[in-house]
Amino acid sequence: MRIDRLLCHLRFVRTRSAAQRLVEEGHIRRNGERVTRGSQDIRIGDILTIPLGGLVRLVEILALPDRRGPAREAQACYRELDPGQ
Repeated sequence: MRIDRLLCHLRFVRTRSAAQRLVEEGHIRRNGERVTRGSQDIRIGDILTIPLGGLVRLVEILALPDRRGPAREAQACYRELDPGQ
């Protein structure tokens, strides 16, 4: 699944174009490496670093969603990792 679609489906951003902007500006990292293309494939087990507002979220992808569903459905597809622990 493309990273821009994934960010939208997992409800980290409201629109795919907003996700595309985050990626093109170089803010997203996949497994520690900067992602520069929205078409980059994401797989189960990948670790994403996503800066949102004043926070940086570190998440592990557990499943790839089929659609942009309710928040509870989206949250079941990833696990938050806390780098402080």
